[in-house]
Amino acid sequence: MARIVQKFGGTSVADLDRIRNVAQRVKTEIDAGHEVAVVVSAMSGTTNQLVSWASEIGPLHDAREYDTIVATGEQVTVGLLAIALQNIGIDARSWLGWQIPIRSDNVHGAARIDSIDGSAIRERMKAGQVAVIAGFQGIGPDGRISTLGRGGSDTSAVAIAAALQADRCDIYTDVDGVYTTDPRIAPKATKLSRITFEEMLEMASSGAKVLQTRSVAMAMRHNVSLQVRSSFNDAPGTLVVNEDSVVEQETISGIAYSPDEAKITIVGLPDQPGVAAGVFGALADNHVNVDMIVQSASSAVKKTDISFSVSRSDLDKAVDIINKIKDQLGFESVDAAPNVAKISVVGMAMRTQPGVAKTMFETLAAKGVNLHVISTSEIKISVLIDAEYTELAVRSLHTAYGLDDET
Repeated sequence: MARIVQKFGGTSVADLDRIRNVAQRVKTEIDAGHEVAVVVSAMSGTTNQLVSWASEIGPLHDAREYDTIVATGEQVTVGLLAIALQNIGIDARSWLGWQIPIRSDNVHGAARIDSIDGSAIRERMKAGQVAVIAGFQGIGPDGRISTLGRGGSDTSAVAIAAALQADRCDIYTDVDGVYTTDPRIAPKATKLSRITFEEMLEMASSGAKVLQTRSVAMAMRHNVSLQVRSSFNDAPGTLVVNEDSVVEQETISGIAYSPDEAKITIVGLPDQPGVAAGVFGALADNHVNVDMIVQSASSAVKKTDISFSVSRSDLDKAVDIINKIKDQLGFESVDAAPNVAKISVVGMAMRTQPGVAKTMFETLAAKGVNLHVISTSEIKISVLIDAEYTELAVRSLHTAYGLDDET
């Protein structure tokens, strides 16, 4: 007997028929003798509607009231799923974040989990009851409902699995696992049976949409084994596991891409200490996240250019911030390029296999793809390219690294 946390996203509970389908999947695990807790999102489209209403009634709304509104989506889903389970003979009870409780900080709209008391749920599970838990929400130190922001339901599921000391956390979605790249771009993409936390974290941060970065980081920190599965078929999923569980790899694990990138170049900065701190400090103070950075300096004129990438949605804000400190920094100009994409090659094989970078650069050069910015980590190489070459780059690299399914 195992203790399992199952998480179902918005598409998996999009209507009553799909909620009934989820109930049957829960029953399958119960019939196998397992203890089960279920974490659910709001029904597909519900959160967007609630956010729209909150924005329409007051564009500059109180974040605490915003959380009160948007948390209701999950409240509906847990009640409906609990009833669906009861209708097929499963003892089930719904739980909201504050009832467990899931305690968070007070950053309403983007709260982070501080602690979870899983004792009451563990006792109910031992007695054979299924806990149906609202994802995405908790209770802040002010006693009010909080929501966890982007990827909140996945994060809830992993945190609950850790608190319940679960053997596994199954993330059910509309895909049946983690693929070597997006099958919509590269039809020959293959499903991975296993991937390490580190690789999945790099894939998620580089644009892969299967799992959110926060949930993967939490799973790695608490050593919670994840499995990505489809809500709509019984195909085996992808296990996300500790590096020790994976035999030494000889190939790259995947190609990720992020199409919503923008590049900013600050031209003619003084080449002296503190300049970079002035640039990136101002952006950080205004909550603009910076990703890739490259600096080029000329010793002859003691000037330097800095290029970096930001989310395309932050481009105008970032340029405005930099222009406001132009006199302070003493640079010449700012150039903005909104139409770029980030392409990343990810794999533990980089630690032991030489030539990964060579293959990437030669492949892209052969296709006439120019590289704007390059960044690396121990298991990832990322480049910024013109957005129009995204699909060509992904398909070409996927083939170059031998990831195509030839069956």
